[in-house]
Amino acid sequence: MSLLVVGLSHRSAPVSVLERATLNEDAQIKLLQDTVAAEPATEAAVLATCNRIELYADVDKFHAGVAELSTLLAQHSGVGLDELTPYLYVHYEDRAVHHLFSVACGLDSMVVGEGQILGQIKDSLAKAQELHSAGRLLNDLFQQALRVGKRAHSETGIDRAGQSLVTFGLQQLSSGAPVEAWAKGKRALVIGAGSMSSLAAATLARAGVAEIVVANRTSDRAERLAQIITESPETDVSARAVPMDSVPFELTRADVTVSCTGATGLVLTAEAVAGAVEGRVSQDATAGRTDVKGDVRETLPPTSVGAEDGCPLDLSAVQAATGFSVMGEAAVAGMDAATLEQHAAWVGGTAVDRREAARRTPEAEAELIAELATMAVTVGRIPERRRPEPVAGIPRPAPVLSLLDLAMPRDVDAAVHRLAGVRLVDIETLAEASADAPMAADVDAVRRIVSDEVAAFGAALRAAHITPTVVALRAMAAEVVAGEIARLDGRLPGLDDKHRAEITQTVRRVVDKLLHAPTVRVKQLAAEPGGAGYADALRTLFDLDQETVASVTWAQRADDEPENSKNRGPA
Repeated sequence: MSLLVVGLSHRSAPVSVLERATLNEDAQIKLLQDTVAAEPATEAAVLATCNRIELYADVDKFHAGVAELSTLLAQHSGVGLDELTPYLYVHYEDRAVHHLFSVACGLDSMVVGEGQILGQIKDSLAKAQELHSAGRLLNDLFQQALRVGKRAHSETGIDRAGQSLVTFGLQQLSSGAPVEAWAKGKRALVIGAGSMSSLAAATLARAGVAEIVVANRTSDRAERLAQIITESPETDVSARAVPMDSVPFELTRADVTVSCTGATGLVLTAEAVAGAVEGRVSQDATAGRTDVKGDVRETLPPTSVGAEDGCPLDLSAVQAATGFSVMGEAAVAGMDAATLEQHAAWVGGTAVDRREAARRTPEAEAELIAELATMAVTVGRIPERRRPEPVAGIPRPAPVLSLLDLAMPRDVDAAVHRLAGVRLVDIETLAEASADAPMAADVDAVRRIVSDEVAAFGAALRAAHITPTVVALRAMAAEVVAGEIARLDGRLPGLDDKHRAEITQTVRRVVDKLLHAPTVRVKQLAAEPGGAGYADALRTLFDLDQETVASVTWAQRADDEPENSKNRGPA
């Protein structure tokens, strides 16, 4: 076994990098095809979810395999190799098996213990089988991972340690209240009709929402999902499908919206969300107040320290004129470099001679602004050092629209976080919330299961590796017996059939007894860590022909193929 996995996940990379490195369906197919066409790899499978991208391959060279797989990930994800490399992790052989089994059990998920990853692993295997990029190693590996994941969920309470991203996201939206009580009677809008969106719709239906509206670019998938929800015997929820261009209108009626599409751009902009909730500010938040207006954008709390004493920026004038925000959600175009430097110096507590800053050439100012713009593109926002003193703000109204964005890259503009009357939970929010989640005691039990299963899988692979050599040895012994019996017939032509059969059986028993102990013992030794060399030793000691061993290997793999072998890759 030379199993190699190269990937990145929410544990190794920031959300901004994961968003840009997301692989769509076509990119995954092309990545698989290019991987098996590459020299070091003979098999390949891609596991791509909302918070991980991993490329599994059977390689004959470790260093060449790492270089090739990393390069292919960079090419197909659209993120440069230099930028992607610091966030990549590499696992090899037993460590790669351990990683996949941990992923299958939910130990490596953003929400520990979530079970949706099993369906994603199953889809990954199906895709590799359909493209004939998965051979015997990856077929066995992924199928065993599915069994290990199911065992972990059935034999332990790992489900208590966490929930699916959908359930966990709804819990964040409900702010600690029971999801069923929070969702009861609400109108829900689900954007997308894939596996995650379907799970969200089913979860909302079980939680007791009054209505579910499904919007999708492909109308028949939306209609099918709406029909499944409506006809489900477990719930009593009406559902209907609408085209994507109806989303702005449906958003004005929705109380909770879940979005998970494969779009590469924003599905819901901040302007669209603000327009949808305009005039819908919660009555609880406005009770006893006369200063809350219909436009939610006018009730936003301060987002800057510009009102503090000594700040050189007149933030209200700057924002009105340029749209600049020191929180970094907006562009810096129109802000001169001297003003930016003056504000940075104020935040840092150092004085700057404004006259000296004013003497900067236009080229120098343009260079500073270009650097800021580059930083904004790279890290997703312009970092700001805020003073520790709290800034008094206007209390935010209770949300009238709750948004759950489970897409990667994001479907909902991050600026929606700043809208009054709106609560947005996205992948980044979930990552921060789950980081502090308590670990259940059952996690240790799952880790023990994973360790045992990894050892068993490795032993089975190593034992299987030596089996063709043992079979070839016994075949050679059978040929020797047959040759000696033929010689006996030449020397004793009058030997009757009864005696010939008895002699043949005796010789075979002798050979079998001589080979039994060594072959059984070599299988046991080969199953142990480091036992791969016993096959080579056996071939050398008995001078076995390598082509004979290879032919036995291919014959075994053909026998192992199921009836639907058309969906399996070459071994």
